[in-house]
Amino acid sequence: MTEAAERAVSGADAPGQPAWELLLPAVGAPARRRGRALQEALRDAVRAGRLASGTRLPSTRELAADLGVSRGLVTEAYEQLTAEGYLRSDRGSGTWVGGAARAAVPEARDLAPRAPGVRVDFHPGTPDLSLFPRAAWGAAQRSVLARLPHPSLGYPDPRGLPELREALAAMLARRRGVVADPERLVVCSGVAQASTLLGFVLRARGLRAIGIEDPGSPEHGRLFASTGMDTVWLPLDEEGLSPGPLADSGVRAVVVTPSHQFPSGISWSAERRGALLDWARAVDGYVLEDDYDGDFRYDRAPVGALQGLDPERVVYAGSVSKSLAPGLRLGWTLVPAELLGDVVERKRTMDLGNPVLDQAVLAEFVTRGGYDRQLRHCQRAYRERRDALLAALAEHLPGTRVSGIAAGLHVIARVPGRFGPSARFVSRAADAGVALRPLEEYGTARHDDGDVRLVIGYAHLSPSAIETGVRLVAEAVGA
Repeated sequence: MTEAAERAVSGADAPGQPAWELLLPAVGAPARRRGRALQEALRDAVRAGRLASGTRLPSTRELAADLGVSRGLVTEAYEQLTAEGYLRSDRGSGTWVGGAARAAVPEARDLAPRAPGVRVDFHPGTPDLSLFPRAAWGAAQRSVLARLPHPSLGYPDPRGLPELREALAAMLARRRGVVADPERLVVCSGVAQASTLLGFVLRARGLRAIGIEDPGSPEHGRLFASTGMDTVWLPLDEEGLSPGPLADSGVRAVVVTPSHQFPSGISWSAERRGALLDWARAVDGYVLEDDYDGDFRYDRAPVGALQGLDPERVVYAGSVSKSLAPGLRLGWTLVPAELLGDVVERKRTMDLGNPVLDQAVLAEFVTRGGYDRQLRHCQRAYRERRDALLAALAEHLPGTRVSGIAAGLHVIARVPGRFGPSARFVSRAADAGVALRPLEEYGTARHDDGDVRLVIGYAHLSPSAIETGVRLVAEAVGA
């Protein structure tokens, strides 16, 4: 894209992707619909707030060159949206986004709507949804619809479409080092459904409690509670689950995030991985491995999954929620042979299987290399944002120690106690329009050293927004 065009459509809060890329799917429309598709894409970008009021658009010549379409097509789109009030044109000064349109729904930044007055939301767990590969995904959809035989649209195998299970098994074996038999892979609606499937199956087998990491994701406890199972917090140290409390807990199943623990960011040591599997064999138990962001590592190759060490004791679960988008509701679980029949039957009675078309598109995307390209694209963007966060913390909150930076989509920031205490720190940040989440919300452990420990998500924020957010916090707490 030309430098002038990129400056014109990249707002200060743009999440790392120039807004012009949102128009690319329109270019892929059939020639007879391309003009209308371009108009619809521009109109939607203005309505949704992706092109904010006052944004100066590139010239028709520049945008046509960047999109690879005729200048007349862009001119017609500009004129139509100007007539409708979405754009305004000032003689001699170009075309701008007008102020008439208002976004019906604010752009999502977290699982919950952004609170009024929040300018920068550092809550973890949200990827940059604007990085979703719309053009490549649309091409895969068209390819699938053209070739998918009619019988494939009937009720699916509850385990999932065979071609997707084969594609995922090959990809997971290559990227995550798992033992991946397509016959033991079940396509599901993300890690959340994988957890509830396992919870129902284990409870039917007589288990009444499951261990979760402390600190860990509160969602794990809520999901298993919905299946009737109690949860037991199990403390972590710098290497992983502490062996003593695990042995004394009385549970026979645990949920863990060993490749990049959430939220501490540690990667479990080899010794603790081995000790956990020894425990599972000794108690005839199971481990649910939530590999929620195992692909995102920035200093070296990702740490291999735990499941590869003992596929008969480890239930492996992952999804495309961080790599593509959580709204796709597509994930997978690799199940030990002893549990497979029960898990598949529970999946069948729960929803009869995931939608066939969505599965076929993901299979196409994986086998044609689109998924690997998407991961590389995301890694570059997220590494840049991580570096921006580290630089901002060093500049504006001196003395802050940061951990968990080698992988994932968030870091743990330990801010010196002189800026605390924690409750006042978070409150003052909120007053300044910055949403933060303290580490203490993710478990039972409390620290008495006075430092403020924060779980800071950065993946969904542009480098400029990250710098702004940290600066606002620093000003609010008197740094």
